[in-house]
Amino acid sequence: MNELIHIAETWFQQQGWKPFPFQKKTWKAFLKGKHGLLNAPTGSGKTYSLWIPIVLQYIKDNPNYRTKKSPGIKAIWITPLRALSVEIQQAAQRFADELDTGLTVGIRTGDTPQSERAKQKKNMPDLLITTPESLMLLLASKGYAKTFATLKAIVVDEWHELLGSKRGVQMELALSRFKTVCPQLRIWGISATIGNLEEAQDVLLGMDHSFRENAVLIKSKNKRKTIVKSIIPKKMETFPWRGHLGLHLLDEIVPILKKSKTTLIFTNTRGQCEIWFQKLLARYPELAGEIAMHHGSISKDTRLWVEQAIRNESLTAVVATSSLDLGVDFAPVETIIQIGGPKGIAKFLQRAGRSNHRPGEASVIYFLPTHALELVEASALKRAVQEDVVEDRIPYLLSFDVLIQYLITLAVSDGFFPKEIYKEIKTTFCFQGITDEQWQWCLNFITMGSQSLQAYDEYRKVTVSTHGLYKVESRQIAMMHRLSIGTIVSDAMLLVKYVSGGFIGTIEEWFIGKMKPGDTFVFAGRTLELVRLRNMQAQVRGAKKTSTNVVSFMGGRLPLSSQMSKILREELNSVSITTENKGEDWSFKSQELKALQPIFERQRRESVVPAADQFLIESFKTREGYHCIFYPFEGRFVHEAMSGLLAYRISLLSPITFSLAYNDYGFELLSDRPLDIQQMIDNNLFATDYLFEDLQKSLNATELARRKFRDIAVISGMVFQGYPNKAIKTKHLQSNAQLLFDVFRDYEPHNLLYLQAFRETFEHQLEEGRLRQALERINAQTIVWKPCQKPTPFSFPIITDRLREKLSSEKLADRIKRMTLQLEK
Repeated sequence: MNELIHIAETWFQQQGWKPFPFQKKTWKAFLKGKHGLLNAPTGSGKTYSLWIPIVLQYIKDNPNYRTKKSPGIKAIWITPLRALSVEIQQAAQRFADELDTGLTVGIRTGDTPQSERAKQKKNMPDLLITTPESLMLLLASKGYAKTFATLKAIVVDEWHELLGSKRGVQMELALSRFKTVCPQLRIWGISATIGNLEEAQDVLLGMDHSFRENAVLIKSKNKRKTIVKSIIPKKMETFPWRGHLGLHLLDEIVPILKKSKTTLIFTNTRGQCEIWFQKLLARYPELAGEIAMHHGSISKDTRLWVEQAIRNESLTAVVATSSLDLGVDFAPVETIIQIGGPKGIAKFLQRAGRSNHRPGEASVIYFLPTHALELVEASALKRAVQEDVVEDRIPYLLSFDVLIQYLITLAVSDGFFPKEIYKEIKTTFCFQGITDEQWQWCLNFITMGSQSLQAYDEYRKVTVSTHGLYKVESRQIAMMHRLSIGTIVSDAMLLVKYVSGGFIGTIEEWFIGKMKPGDTFVFAGRTLELVRLRNMQAQVRGAKKTSTNVVSFMGGRLPLSSQMSKILREELNSVSITTENKGEDWSFKSQELKALQPIFERQRRESVVPAADQFLIESFKTREGYHCIFYPFEGRFVHEAMSGLLAYRISLLSPITFSLAYNDYGFELLSDRPLDIQQMIDNNLFATDYLFEDLQKSLNATELARRKFRDIAVISGMVFQGYPNKAIKTKHLQSNAQLLFDVFRDYEPHNLLYLQAFRETFEHQLEEGRLRQALERINAQTIVWKPCQKPTPFSFPIITDRLREKLSSEKLADRIKRMTLQLEK
């Protein structure tokens, strides 16, 4: 082994590098036949931590490797993002070539041309870089067991991104199959920022004792220093609101761009990305040709051009979304700017790690608040970085929709015997608790359709041979299934093309569906006019007139993570004040909180700044009605559930109708008559008793589950999304799924997929567990009710969020300007 390690060390010396202790530890563990999880920060050389021992193992197994190449695939490298694959390929190929191994490195993702896939089918590369979806497609091809017989290693990169999602479940199932098919297999994961590392390793390796007992968890001691610099407005707004996307600070970032070779400007949504790109160019036209935009809906060619342009420093800045979050190795990137709260510590650290992406150098990230109160988030992020606080990723359990898709995948290729596969899936973390009855239900579902669908042939996808082999015989079913493999369910995407033929990108159907020919919108940094909609294509031409209609995408509002909301509450509670004869003396822990002094002073004058043992409720009257504002500081999803729960419980005391509004800091109940707050406090409406039952009634859980069921129906193959360029419209998908949901509700209430929709609604959407903890905390606090004369600085963002739903951005800005003028008087 020492000789092999010496080969790697010599190569490192030739590059002018020195291997880190965690890299050498990983090389040795791999060569000893261990499985494991490597935890190392972004930009610390993780690719070489595992690609090097894969090559060294090949050299060890093939002493004559220079004269005689061993055929067959040696390793699979899984990456969650297609954008990462080119970087990994270049790094891996460089090492393989310079050691004269003759090993080849190939990529297989959704972007890989059909001709390249056909070549790979005949002759697999030695290292295949792929995504979870493309890996499943390989398992759906005939003879996959023979194809992968020579496989020695699977590396799952960015495991923290897959864990806690159905793509992670997809990987768990694929790994359970490879363990059987490839007897010499070693499984490794690479994870950057994650709180529950031990559990992450358990999920990756499964419940198989032989794998868990022969596993190591290697942590890098290379703590990358992260410097957070907040861009603090020179003049603080007293009544903050969320609507201006931070654009009032646009002039502050241009000097930062000018003093850096390259800068990544991260936004939280694609719409925000488009707006910032437009506004930067409009205000500073000299930046034309020096800045670009990168998000997942822009065409592949443009994305690749942008990535290459950052590498060769021909761009000054790129405005991006999470499409550039993960490890694309842009060594020259000097500076990162984060626009608005990223809502999670891990995401923030991941983005910070893009800066100075060189081992040993500190990462610098600028935080630009989109409204004043986001400076509290900036202060919380600074503290989280200092104290190494990172979120856990909670793994999914019993995702029957993913299991059904997986079983059909195996049936499409060579078929399977249930006894063998049942043993395998029981070793996965997700399905360790599956019962014999549930397993039998899944088998019945793929062969007969469920109990209430047995009369319909299209649900009988798998046939059982006399030998007990489960196989898909229909070529049409096999083709439809291959087109549907995956667990990322989004609204139907339309291609955006010029009438003359050039491809621009993809756009969600719900946005473009509201437009008529002649309407203009901003997309991919251009103002476009819609000419016509045809065959799932939006045909457009360039428009000379400006447009305020910027493309928006679903999923734009991210909730605060539980760890982030806890630190945010602690930062707010740390603001203390001592009152003496001379006046008020404020004490602040950070410059961000100090900058908010005018807001805290105004808040205290009209209400209170709550302490750690207080829960604040404010009430006031405006022309709109009677407002009641609550401040749990628990994040958007928890507030959505809590507002509905409270409104329901209040209505049991006396009939009353509410409008609800919520953001990350609190929620509002608005009604046309005053609310008896004291009666609410006396009746203990924040109790956790009967929480599940009350939640079901308050939020119309059936309606929420119905929406969740659409995704489950698509993943499990009950609803087909359509052929390429002939996708089924979202509203038809929704109605097909709703029909099935109603059938199960009325005739088959114990259907596992129907029950899963409710379970996921409560566990993942409404975060019932987190809601329960928040209510327990509130019950232990002193409730402070403040009747106010008018909206307070803390309540203002919640009120303006509700107005946003009703007014366009133009009218909203005017309305808020009037409101702030009235409040300042």
